[in-house]
Amino acid sequence: MLSKIIALKAQIKPFFYILFLTFLFSCQKKIEKVEPSFYYWKSDEWRLSANENNAIDSLRIKNLYIKFFEVDHTEALGNFPISKVNLSFDEDYGQKHIDVNIIPTIYIRNEVFLKTNGKSIDSLADNVNFLIDKYTKEKFKKYQVKEFQMDCDWTPKSKSNYFLFLKKLKEISKKEISCTLRLYPYKYPDKIGIPPVDKAMLMCYNLLPPTESQFQNSILDNKELEKYLKNVKQYPLHLDIALPIFSWMQIYQNNRFVDVVYGSNDFEKNLKVIKPLWYESKVDTTINNIYIRKGDKIKFEKISSENLTKSIKLLKKYGHWNKETRVSLFSLDESILNNFSNEELSQIYIGFTK
Repeated sequence: MLSKIIALKAQIKPFFYILFLTFLFSCQKKIEKVEPSFYYWKSDEWRLSANENNAIDSLRIKNLYIKFFEVDHTEALGNFPISKVNLSFDEDYGQKHIDVNIIPTIYIRNEVFLKTNGKSIDSLADNVNFLIDKYTKEKFKKYQVKEFQMDCDWTPKSKSNYFLFLKKLKEISKKEISCTLRLYPYKYPDKIGIPPVDKAMLMCYNLLPPTESQFQNSILDNKELEKYLKNVKQYPLHLDIALPIFSWMQIYQNNRFVDVVYGSNDFEKNLKVIKPLWYESKVDTTINNIYIRKGDKIKFEKISSENLTKSIKLLKKYGHWNKETRVSLFSLDESILNNFSNEELSQIYIGFTK
């Protein structure tokens, strides 16, 4: 009897050792290698600026998520593409950036999937695949595109159609399919669903409704970020990470919201501080065809290196990451890059591996 007990113990120990190792590796948190990446979201530029080219080279960018087009929907026209990409690498860059992975990224409004039925989902997947292939051959033919990324803020009502679209696109394209993942569906996958993709990009910005968060930075508030990251189980997909480096100004006239102006940090010298985040215009001017009057109230939300350092600490503390993870900054834009040195941007990527 004693010999049987000893033999049983000998069998149990290796089992628990294997179980422990499985648990240890499944809970991998530390990122050991970062693939520096950028989003490129402009539709009206046909080539990169010198500063944008320099950022790609100096930061050794591995992946460019380029918005190829958006998909909108109206009752009259149905689903149709807008904001098509003008940027082209083939004619202007020769062998420059040839080692960078180009990931066509498509923004699809949620309305598309609320209005789309089963038959038209097949057609939508066909059309999206066709247009991506068309623009790739026209503008990036020297690049072997391996991945498509879909960007959609799906809801429980649009989930079924969106997920079916993702499956159809995978079947048609034979590509790796990724999608963007906001923090709410990341924290509550049981409510919002887990998309049928190869991997997802966790979008760690635009955490609050811009016009409702009067005293918080709606682009990136670390207290709000921590709420979404705490007590979250490991997500059942490989996750990459997207962080913001952009800024914007919310324009208020007679205490009523008028519009948003992106970038324009050089306008800050014309602003008088009222209280944290809030300013008053000292001049009459026009920015991006938006008329700003002297005395208009402006909520100026911007991202600092210090703010991002705190975000990285939270992501490292609470997140469950693979050893190799892409970190993508939004976005590659001359007006945004002017607010950061290459060293500051480099530290964002390096910060995840420290």
